[in-house]
Amino acid sequence: MLRNRPLPTLVVAAVGLALLVPGTSANAGPVPGTGAALEVAAAPGQTSTIPDWRMQTSATATQSGTVISGPGYSDAGWLTVPARSTVMAGLIANGKYGDVNYSENLKRADANDFKVPWWYRKVFQADPQPGVNTFLKLNGGVISRGEVWLNGTKVASTDTVIGAYPTFEFNVTGLLRKGDNALAIKASPSDPAKDLVIHFIDWAQLPPDRNQGLFRDVDLAQSGAVSLRGLHVLSDLPLPNLNSATATVKVDARNNTGNAVTTTVAGSAAGQNYSQNVSLAANETKTVTFTLNVTNPQVWWPYQMGAQPLYDATAAATVSGARSDEQKTTFGIREVTSKMISGNVQYQINGKPILIRGGGWASDLFLRTDARKIADEMMLTKSMGLNTIRLEGKPENDEIYDLADRMGILLMTGWECCSKWQNTGGFTAEDKRVAGASAEGEAKRIRNHPSVFTFLIGSDEAPVADVEKIYLDALKRADWQTPIINAAARRSSPQLGDSGMKMDGPYWWEPPVYWYDNQKGGSAGFASEIGPGLAIPEMDELKKFLSQAEINKLTDYNAQQYHLSPSGNFSKIGFWGTALDNRYGKPSNVDDFVRKAQLQQYETNRAQFEAFGRDFSDTGANQAQGVIYWMQNDPWPKLFWHLYNYNLATAGSYFGAKTANKALHAQYSYDDKSLAVVNMGLEAKQGLQLQVTVFNSDGTQKANETRSVPAKANGSVRVGNLPQPSGLSPAYFVRLLLKDASGKEVDRNVYWLSTKADTLNYNAGDWWYTPQAQYTDLKSLSSLKAGQVSVTSTTTPGADGRQATQVTVRNTGTSVAFFMRASLRKGQGGAEVLPVDWSDNYITLFPGESQTIRAEYRTSDLGGAAPVVQLSGHNVSKR
Repeated sequence: MLRNRPLPTLVVAAVGLALLVPGTSANAGPVPGTGAALEVAAAPGQTSTIPDWRMQTSATATQSGTVISGPGYSDAGWLTVPARSTVMAGLIANGKYGDVNYSENLKRADANDFKVPWWYRKVFQADPQPGVNTFLKLNGGVISRGEVWLNGTKVASTDTVIGAYPTFEFNVTGLLRKGDNALAIKASPSDPAKDLVIHFIDWAQLPPDRNQGLFRDVDLAQSGAVSLRGLHVLSDLPLPNLNSATATVKVDARNNTGNAVTTTVAGSAAGQNYSQNVSLAANETKTVTFTLNVTNPQVWWPYQMGAQPLYDATAAATVSGARSDEQKTTFGIREVTSKMISGNVQYQINGKPILIRGGGWASDLFLRTDARKIADEMMLTKSMGLNTIRLEGKPENDEIYDLADRMGILLMTGWECCSKWQNTGGFTAEDKRVAGASAEGEAKRIRNHPSVFTFLIGSDEAPVADVEKIYLDALKRADWQTPIINAAARRSSPQLGDSGMKMDGPYWWEPPVYWYDNQKGGSAGFASEIGPGLAIPEMDELKKFLSQAEINKLTDYNAQQYHLSPSGNFSKIGFWGTALDNRYGKPSNVDDFVRKAQLQQYETNRAQFEAFGRDFSDTGANQAQGVIYWMQNDPWPKLFWHLYNYNLATAGSYFGAKTANKALHAQYSYDDKSLAVVNMGLEAKQGLQLQVTVFNSDGTQKANETRSVPAKANGSVRVGNLPQPSGLSPAYFVRLLLKDASGKEVDRNVYWLSTKADTLNYNAGDWWYTPQAQYTDLKSLSSLKAGQVSVTSTTTPGADGRQATQVTVRNTGTSVAFFMRASLRKGQGGAEVLPVDWSDNYITLFPGESQTIRAEYRTSDLGGAAPVVQLSGHNVSKR
């Protein structure tokens, strides 16, 4: 991700998803004892996944691979670690460093421990059968390089197994023994400046091992004379017609023998059967193709535009009537295209333009896979109204792609910045080979997923010409169908031309008005990564990973904060705090700091997404095409760059974005005081009424009017300006209520504004921020008269082990009840329940008003306690 800066030093379940993901975390915790027994399947078409490993440093296990991979070798004293486990993840799972999320405990890890290779070892049982071949499959590389041994024989060396993403397959049939077998993999030290691996740049404090080791599954796959690989389906829609489609099924058939063989490849897809006899010469591989015409296909859409139907595809190979191998996959029928509009890229799904509104994804800092947490994060993503996740240099394991397909969330993938990946001009011949293998391997792994809509072969920089060709050739070999972009920044390359994306910042604080200007990161074109930086969690969360002294230090804006970035630009709160002081008033203590932080985060996050929503229907270069918030989530607990935090707690950042990203939404514009209605659906909405009310800070009405407003399909409409009554208080409120033809409220949006505007100095600043020239004055919000409210709640059971609590808050006083947050507790005074999907939060009510909000969550997350609602507000005491 970040721009034009030196590298940091490299030394030192959602509702409806319960059946799709495990009920507990996968590969994220300790493995008891010496690991699970593994008996490799002997039947063709079967695959056995290594369930866990024994792990040890080569500083202790000094023997050769010949010895360590011997079935009789004693690995007493080795650690048992999960199947997908970097070295650091394995050490953490075994309690080596305590809670590495808390305070500065991560510093307990000694970087010298990771300057030597580490061994992974697994003993398994096998019963080799005549005519059955066994293949060792690495579904991702070994970081940074791997040496692979089986039963005392070297299968591959570090000049073959290189990098994070290339996949490897080795025929180990001749090395298997009846009874005990031992597989050993030696992982070399990792340096993202030297190898094409994974780097966390300035996203968090860096993992001390630089993600050395294994992070994807290792399989042992069986097949007969013929193996099938790479089953995939290409779909084509004759746009704009969606009434028919062509589905092209492809699978590679490989002859594993030294003799010619004839195989029958048969299967089904989209409800149609197919079969073909294939003649293969000795050791030959052929691609077998079936072309299907699908009438009235079920078309896949992003969730705000339609449904997410998925099809199954199967293929089986038989030789002389006996099963030799089989494969299956799922796919969706959809078509993704792109075009340039005044130099900016616009994506279309099934022929319809889409405003990309997403967040930058951060994998777990130690590359652990927690399937349930990923499902929870996808639930929060969808509930927040985001339609896209950007995976910059962290192409996740398969779980996220499967969930995205079913939930209708788009995924954009590609390589990272600021490491070896960016230095394409300095690639060696080996680097080029690894780069091509990485692109081909990743593309083949994810090409069947309809959620994946683009591939960025560069981030901050486009690859040089010869590397661009390597990537494009690799993607062509993988039958990649969706648009390929050369960089997330505004760059050009010989074959792809202009990227159509911009990366002009910011990455730190900007006021709401910033986003509406067409300069820099403002709402024009496709902004691939922008955001206002700080995202301070609520106090409950801060106490989970900061000591009290560290919490108190948050009010020192010039102090280095360990749970910010290792980069100098982002290691201090800095001018974000200056803006807080000038706009809301200097916090009286750290509790006041946290409370005011939520206000500042909410308003600018809402404005960022609202500005792009409003300008989606502009024309030419000013048309908004996409915005990726930097970032969506945390790899490790931190104080910046997230919409929800590491523990999936949602605060001001999240709910500002959630408000802005409603599918049907009325909003205010900070630049020209105009109002707009945004509709992300494909159907226009008729008969809408917009009630616009302006209140002074004491809650008295200064203006109130209702307008008939349109909501065109898949776009925005300006609907006049905000009334400008005289006699406004320095800080005042605006309420927008959008109602349907029956008078039912479909959207509510409350702003707190000032008669003094924020302004910017575009002639100063740097790549990561534009400074303010003047601050709005919202200080009087701290002296609002105390609000009086009543709170009632009811809890009802739901499906899939979930339940819901409805909370009704009524303003029973004569003043505004401002910015009230409800939280769900495990019993009276208990810890907060997480994660919770709130329909809304941080609500503001005017005298006599009430609002009901809904919280959905897993019943088991209560830990047997009764759910208790806690409410507090900016001027409402905690209850």
